[in-house]
Amino acid sequence: MNKLLSAKGIVLGFLSVLLLGGTGFGNTPPAKGKKVATANRDEVFSAKYIKDVLLKTTQWQLQHPKHSPTDWTNGAFYAGVFAAYETTKSPLILDSLMAIGERNQWRPGKRFDHADDIAVSQLYIDLYRIKKDRRMIQPTIDTVQKMRTVPGNELAKHGLTWWWCDALFMAPPVLAKLSTTLNDPTYNAFSDSLFRQTYKLLYNQQEHLYARDANYLVDANGAGKKEANGQKIFWSRGNGWVMGGLVRVLKELPAKHPSRAFYLTMYRQMSERLLALQQADGLWRASLLDPEAYPGGEASGSGFDCYALAWGINQGILPKKTYQPVVEKAWVALTKLVSPEGRVGWVQPIGGDPRRNFSEDSWEVYGTGAFLLAGSQVIKLKP
Repeated sequence: MNKLLSAKGIVLGFLSVLLLGGTGFGNTPPAKGKKVATANRDEVFSAKYIKDVLLKTTQWQLQHPKHSPTDWTNGAFYAGVFAAYETTKSPLILDSLMAIGERNQWRPGKRFDHADDIAVSQLYIDLYRIKKDRRMIQPTIDTVQKMRTVPGNELAKHGLTWWWCDALFMAPPVLAKLSTTLNDPTYNAFSDSLFRQTYKLLYNQQEHLYARDANYLVDANGAGKKEANGQKIFWSRGNGWVMGGLVRVLKELPAKHPSRAFYLTMYRQMSERLLALQQADGLWRASLLDPEAYPGGEASGSGFDCYALAWGINQGILPKKTYQPVVEKAWVALTKLVSPEGRVGWVQPIGGDPRRNFSEDSWEVYGTGAFLLAGSQVIKLKP
């Protein structure tokens, strides 16, 4: 309860700025009642439109906190908000993120070995790179040191620390960012060893997709959980987490790092598979291999995929001719999920497998984070 009140306190401070200064972002919001989705196709790729919609969705989500400010859900949201700051250079976004860090005392969550609890540290490290205040990252350094030296509950219970694919977004980017920031390759080495354990267990070499966790593996005899159409269960958001995590690791990993080829190969394989699984409306379904049983696109998985594929085009890793139409189709579709107020809808609630439990009114902070990350890369695409 206190943590939620803290989150609301941060937002109230943010709202006071909004009340004193109109929208607070220095941009004119769309006319009342006008859906962001009514923009025409060319408009949604303009820098002005993208910046406006990033600010609008950031503002709405900051006004509607939902979880503890150190929760993994917010770790994903803050990743998107920081990307929105980098795109718009809005001082109010930066001030809001600094207020969150200060209120959190720059601490990750309490479970030192659980990937979810360190996801928020991605924000702390990004802000440290601007402010250069060591206290902003010291609790993260201390947590990772404990993780490296003290046997944890996750390893004891599951046989490996990052036992579910979502973890590959939450924790590896933190270690990669620390490695770059502190010029210490041991962080990358530690992350690499844990990442490869997850890869060995959950990555399907034929489908080039990740099972969410060991409960969704199918054995050599074909026994295991499957969709109604007989296909293996590959969760859209779970694979979106992996794609987003790969991008955030590759952004930090040195060009000549011995493991870079491993991550690039996986990234290209997954990108090619996701290209084939995009649906006609531009989105991906909650269950990637049984789209007909899950009508309606899902925002969070689609947002992370759009982000990851757009980044690959911008970096020259993915061929523009092949992938840019896919990304453009996805971005057009994602903008249609934004309500007049700036709420990103059609987000599957917290869970661990494909569900049909979401609608235009379904929102979650990580869905907004995925949308913000996508926009931050789409704006960089060249015609």
